[in-house]
Amino acid sequence: MNKLLARFGLDWFLIAIIIMVIMARYFPALGLMQEPVSLEELASYGVSGIFFFYGLKLSADKLKNGLLNWRMHVVVQLTTFLLFPVLVLVVKPLFGTDDLKNLWLGVFYLAALPSTVSSSVVMVSIARGNVPAAIFNASISSLLGIFITPLWVGLFISADTGGLDTWSVIGKLCLQVLLPLIIGMLLNPRYGKYADRYKTPLKFFDQSIILIIIYTSFCKSFSLHLFDDLSVSEVLLLMAGLLGFFFLVIFITRLIAGALKFNMEDTITLMFCGSKKSLVHGTVMSKVLFANSPAAGIVLLPLMLYHALQLIAASVMAQRLEKRPQ
Repeated sequence: MNKLLARFGLDWFLIAIIIMVIMARYFPALGLMQEPVSLEELASYGVSGIFFFYGLKLSADKLKNGLLNWRMHVVVQLTTFLLFPVLVLVVKPLFGTDDLKNLWLGVFYLAALPSTVSSSVVMVSIARGNVPAAIFNASISSLLGIFITPLWVGLFISADTGGLDTWSVIGKLCLQVLLPLIIGMLLNPRYGKYADRYKTPLKFFDQSIILIIIYTSFCKSFSLHLFDDLSVSEVLLLMAGLLGFFFLVIFITRLIAGALKFNMEDTITLMFCGSKKSLVHGTVMSKVLFANSPAAGIVLLPLMLYHALQLIAASVMAQRLEKRPQ
C-alpha cells in the first residue's frame, strides 16, 4: 500500500491531513468541545512537548553553531515583516468594493503577522533543515510581532486599537516554548542520546500534533460560518491567491538563499520560517485590533484559510525534502 501511494506522491501523513479536513467539515464538535478533553488544549501541551524534545536533542554547541549565521536570521525577519506586507500592498488596487476592501485588510493583517513557532520548527525538522536556527527565528518572530503587527495594521484602520497585553503574550510564549526548550537542553547531556535513539517515534509525535492543529483549525472555521457570506467562487479565488502568495514567498526566499550562497539546511529554514504565519497570534491580536469592527469575521477569514493551506502545502514540501539524498 505504501508503495502504491508513493507512486502518486502520497503517504499516510498527507492522507491523514485530508481526512482531518473532511472530519472537521462533518464532525466539528469534537474539535470544539472543552470537556472532558479539549483537543486544542491537548495541541498546546503537544507544542510544549515538541519543544522539550527538540531541546533534548540540542547540545549547547549545536545551538551556538546554529545561531551564528546572522545573515539568515536577518533575511527571515525581513521576509516575515517586510516582504510579505509589501507584496500584499501591491495587489490592493484589485480589491475595489467595500466588501473586498475588508477582505484585503484581512489579507494584509495576515501578511503582517509573525511566523508560527510550532509548525515552522516541525516542518524544518521533518525536512532536515537547520532546527536550532528555526527555533531561534520563530521565537524571535513571535516577540517582534507583538510590536510590528499593530504598527503595520494601524496604518489602515481608523478605529482606536488600544494596547496589547505585551507581557501576558511574552509570558505565554516563555511558558509554552522557551521553558520546555531550556529544560530539554539542560537534560541533553544525560538523556540526549535517547532522543536520537527514538527519533522515529518522536517524528510521529510531531506529525500527530500537526494533525490535531489542522483538525481544530478547520473546526473553528466551519463552526464560525466564515464561508457563509462569500460565494464558493470567491472563496476558491481567495484560496488560490493565498496559496500563490505562499509559493511566491517560497520562490523569492530560494532565490535570496541562492544569491547569498546558503547551504540546503539554511535554505529550508529560510523558506519555512519566512512563509509561515501564526494563527495563535492572529486570533489573539484581532480581539484588540478589531474589537469594535463589524468586519472582524471577514478579516479573520484569510488567516484561517492560509493557516490550513500553509500546513498542507508545507507538509507536502517537508515530506519531499526529507527524501532528498543525504
